[in-house]
Amino acid sequence: MKPINFKKSLPYIIAVVVFAAISLVYMSPVLDGKELVQSDFVHYTGVAKEITDYREQTGEEALWTNALFGGMPAFQISVVYSMNIANKLAALIRNIIPYTADFVFIYLLGFFILLLALKTDPWLSIVGAIAFTFSSYHFIIIAAGHTSKAYAIGYMAPTLAGIILTFRGKHIIGGALTALFLSLEIASNHLQITYYFLFIVFFWILYEIFVKVTQHESKSLVKIFASLTVAVIIAVAVNFASIWATYEYSKYTTRSKSELTIDNDTTITGKSDKTTGLDKSYTTGWSYGIGETFSLMIPNAKGGGNAPIGKNPKALNDVDTRLKNVIASQDQYWGDQPGTSGPVYVGAIVLFLFILSLFTEKNKVKWFLLVLIILSVLLSWGSNFMAFSDFFLDYFPGYNKFRAVSMTLVIAEFCIPLLAFIGLKSIFENPDFLKKNMKKIYIAFALTGGISLILYLMPKMFFSFFSERELESLLQYKMTNPDNAQMIDLLMTNLEIARIYIFKSDAIRSFIFIALACGFLVLFAYKKINRNVTIALLGVLILVDMWAIDKRYLDNNSFKAKKPVSSYFPKSSADMEILKDKDPNFRVFSPDQNPFNDAYTSFYHKSIGGYHGAKLKRYQEIINFHLDGQKTINMNVLNMLNTKYVIRRAENGLIAMQNPGALGNAWFVKKDSIVENADAEIMALKDFNPSETAVIDKRFEKFIAGLTFNYDS
Repeated sequence: MKPINFKKSLPYIIAVVVFAAISLVYMSPVLDGKELVQSDFVHYTGVAKEITDYREQTGEEALWTNALFGGMPAFQISVVYSMNIANKLAALIRNIIPYTADFVFIYLLGFFILLLALKTDPWLSIVGAIAFTFSSYHFIIIAAGHTSKAYAIGYMAPTLAGIILTFRGKHIIGGALTALFLSLEIASNHLQITYYFLFIVFFWILYEIFVKVTQHESKSLVKIFASLTVAVIIAVAVNFASIWATYEYSKYTTRSKSELTIDNDTTITGKSDKTTGLDKSYTTGWSYGIGETFSLMIPNAKGGGNAPIGKNPKALNDVDTRLKNVIASQDQYWGDQPGTSGPVYVGAIVLFLFILSLFTEKNKVKWFLLVLIILSVLLSWGSNFMAFSDFFLDYFPGYNKFRAVSMTLVIAEFCIPLLAFIGLKSIFENPDFLKKNMKKIYIAFALTGGISLILYLMPKMFFSFFSERELESLLQYKMTNPDNAQMIDLLMTNLEIARIYIFKSDAIRSFIFIALACGFLVLFAYKKINRNVTIALLGVLILVDMWAIDKRYLDNNSFKAKKPVSSYFPKSSADMEILKDKDPNFRVFSPDQNPFNDAYTSFYHKSIGGYHGAKLKRYQEIINFHLDGQKTINMNVLNMLNTKYVIRRAENGLIAMQNPGALGNAWFVKKDSIVENADAEIMALKDFNPSETAVIDKRFEKFIAGLTFNYDS
């Protein structure tokens, strides 16, 4: 056995230490015992409380919970698969450093492994890992508590590394890495991210096949695919229980096809909005704006995330004094999405390096990655490029099962830094290349830094600083209130001034970072600075640039002193009153708390509302037709759901109102009503007495044919 060569191992040891240090410094409050307050994690805690309580009391897993939506399977909420080895490995990896810092560490280490698999120098791989990791979206989702999404993104890179090594002839180590990290990827349980990752895997495998065929090495593909097949089988087998449960459950969730052909206004639903999964309007509800795509290079291209302009005091400097308070309260985000926590910023320098690689990199992998990036961006536009979205929603397997199409940008976030550092690797391997091709670096600079500067100098020529919704609302107000038209115009003028300042600040900022990076590469080309210094300078620049943007969305103020989970769910007088009722089986409705996006009620009671993205399809349709508080709340349906208490807001706080019509767990009816189909079935619930009548779809009539029932009180 050969002794370990510590000199050769040193860069890798340093990399791990640097990654741990960066992770802990960014998340430094955890070292003081503080915790990140993640809104989605708090909501998860609320809806999972019944399940976790049962686990603690019995040591067993509950596969059903009554805490939300009148009862639903627990598979996608909080089921622990104790025999899943991947979960044990994930826990081991995550325990290397404290929670929240572990996300950053996994991002860094995973991409580092990928670049090493591509035979990139370890020092350059460290910088590449930083460039990938500090993409703003990666930190925005940590702040929000999208933990499964963050872990799934973190395991993408090392999984691809295993596949690459397998194609490079290292069948055992490549297959083992693929099996390991694919197991962790699946165990993260964020199918949407894994689905998008499969796009990357598919295109990369196409590239590898192309290479093997053109190099007349097709025979080697048999062994390669055999190794990868074994790896996939292992990864799937390890997670089979959760995969199968999800598959079975998915057939009945909002991701499945509806039996209804009408909407809740009783009009025929146009085929254009229906798919075999989610409705198109729901799927594309969060569509990235076409102009918003500039946020890949200029973070505040559309104002960043939802926040009052007053949080950026300098933006108010040129605002009319009389309107400063009004403008300070306005939203600094003016993009097309209904709301957003922040932009997808891949880094001005990283984008510059990516564009440079398109001109300098000779490896044909760049075309496969470029197609992926373009595909990612076009899909993210959603309703803003509906013809393209329609094709994927109608014909591409599985695509219509996921909402928030803006999330497809995770593909671009992955591929842009990957190609940037593949190109940078080639440049450093051929130091004379840049000097002989200075025109290419100037073109890349013009397409990134130059555009940033033009946008800084002439922002109004290319952008509107109002969203379409805002313009429609303001113009409508002017039409209905002509006496205030002049004031509205003044308000719009000053709002535009503040937003232009926000935009220009980031445009010139991106220009400066790109100019510095370009300058360092020119100095390297003319041998004014050496390779290692150039890599170090680029690494520092990239980290300074992206760290500062990420801190806008996840900073030390996001952390708070640890406190009991129950403190996030203060018990109201209404809760205390309901908890006095010792009947174990009744449900609660809280219409004043955004009931179908509410984890609070589920923490204490069996709620007919809740907070979860994978509701049962039929229950969601009951909500749409009969429990939409903006239109109507059907008391007959509330009674049918055994809703014994309704929590309402009064002058003195929340009060519990008892509903005498709640029907209990089960009851006898006097008659049945046979209706033609699912449409008629759901419409019949608008006007019926559930205590006396059962509504039955005609296709189930055979089950009661010839039977006689006598009513029994």
